[in-house]
Amino acid sequence: MSAVEAKLAELGLRLPEVVPPLAAYQPAVRSGVYVYTAGQLPMVDGKLPVTGKVGLEVTPEEAKELARTCALNALAAVKSVAGDLDRVARVVKVVGFVASAADFTGQPGVVNGASELLAEVLGDKGVHARSAVGVAVLPLDAPVEVEIQVELEP
Repeated sequence: MSAVEAKLAELGLRLPEVVPPLAAYQPAVRSGVYVYTAGQLPMVDGKLPVTGKVGLEVTPEEAKELARTCALNALAAVKSVAGDLDRVARVVKVVGFVASAADFTGQPGVVNGASELLAEVLGDKGVHARSAVGVAVLPLDAPVEVEIQVELEP
């Protein structure tokens, strides 16, 4: 077990299986020392636990937990092309999309779920630049979607 996966276990988490693509793309691709993930939905065992807009059907607290799930799915996608999460030198960028009610403005707090998980699991290597964007709708009516870019050790 890698040190990163041991840290996940210490936190009571497990790295899930890579979520299969919903369309014509790969869950992650490697280019040189970088791995880019596709947008990861908060899928658990092949389905979304919750659907809807944050600020209407989904509370910000629920959405923050879903963003954590997205980050776990992103780490699984990274591992699928990197081979070992201990090769991660740092998380460079996180982009979070939040399906938002028209008057919801708490997107940064929702995406903190992903950012905080990455920092818990990877320490200083998990601290990153980030964007948190409100959108009208996401695939499958997911409340949140997260993509990450990581740099690998050479």
